[in-house]
Amino acid sequence: MPDPSSWLHEATATASGGHVRTDDGGLSSALASPLAPHCTGLTPEQLLAAAFASCLHHAAIEAAGEITDEAHTVQVRAEARLGRDDDGRYRADVHASISSAGLSPEQLAQLVEHADRLWPFSSGDSTRHRLTVSPAENGGR
Repeated sequence: MPDPSSWLHEATATASGGHVRTDDGGLSSALASPLAPHCTGLTPEQLLAAAFASCLHHAAIEAAGEITDEAHTVQVRAEARLGRDDDGRYRADVHASISSAGLSPEQLAQLVEHADRLWPFSSGDSTRHRLTVSPAENGGR
C-alpha cells in the first residue's frame, strides 16, 4: 500500500435511506435496489459501471499521452453485472472497452495494455471480481 502522503485524490460518499451522495455534492442520487424493486434511482450495477468507466478513462488518457502526441479522444465503456456465488456472496463481472479516434489498432492495443496496468483494478486480479479490458470492437467510436 502506498504511503498515505502519496495519494493523489480522495473522496467520500454516503449511502443511507435509499440515497447516495458524495460529500462535495458532485453526485447525489436516489438508489434502486434489487431487494426493493419498487425503488427508483441508480442501481448498484449502474454505479459500478460508472465508477469503473471513469477510473479507467483517466488511466487511458494518461496511457494515450505516452503513446502519441496527436490530438484524439479516448472513450471507455463499462458493462457491470452483479450476481451471487454459491455461498451467497456478491460477485462483480465487469467488462470495459477502450476506443480512441486517431490511433492505429497497434497503438490502441498498447493503450489498452498500459491503461490496464495503470489503474487500480487490473484485470489480472480476480479474487472477488472478474474484469476484462479490451479495445472496442470498431477500434474507434
